[in-house]
Amino acid sequence: MMEKKQRFDEQNTCFDVSLPAWAIAALNDLPEYLSTHEERMQAVIEFSRMNFQRKTGGPFAAGVFERDSGRLVVIGVNRVLPCSCSSAHAEITALSLAQKLLGVYDLGATGLPAHQLVVNWRPCSMCFGAVLWSGIRSLMLAGPGPDLEIITGFDEGPIHPDWRSELVQRGIELQENILRDEAIEVFKEFSTSGGFVYNARLG
Repeated sequence: MMEKKQRFDEQNTCFDVSLPAWAIAALNDLPEYLSTHEERMQAVIEFSRMNFQRKTGGPFAAGVFERDSGRLVVIGVNRVLPCSCSSAHAEITALSLAQKLLGVYDLGATGLPAHQLVVNWRPCSMCFGAVLWSGIRSLMLAGPGPDLEIITGFDEGPIHPDWRSELVQRGIELQENILRDEAIEVFKEFSTSGGFVYNARLG
């Protein structure tokens, strides 16, 4: 009787999405507190720019902050290509790292301060679902609308037509159009750079 070969072990039954070295260094250079909406968004937009310029992912970043104090928890960036993981969008990376750092699966758990997710554009259909389940109490966007897709060619998926009300139903407040023009400039830079757009089936 042939001995059955072991195909699975601890090494090939886990997956890891990590921040690039430059992002870790940049996080350590940021102040512990970013008190204004503009300061938080500016940091996130700068991470989105550095991510594609340094060829460590797409032009997307997201930060988790304590909503009221502005204390920085973490900023994540898009890591789809480097990590060979289609779900490694900036929002997923930021929320997952924040939950790991805080030791919770629910960022809205009893006893925690209200947490805010700051994103350099409206989340795609996948990340919008992740926002709803994450426990955050506040979502801040540089902007919604078709501009991102028109400028870059990225497919953001089927967004619920009443997405704002879906947030309200789950107790998530929304701030929109924070440094919108600055975010759009990064998308234009990405498009001009010829960065790879990795839509499903390259559609």
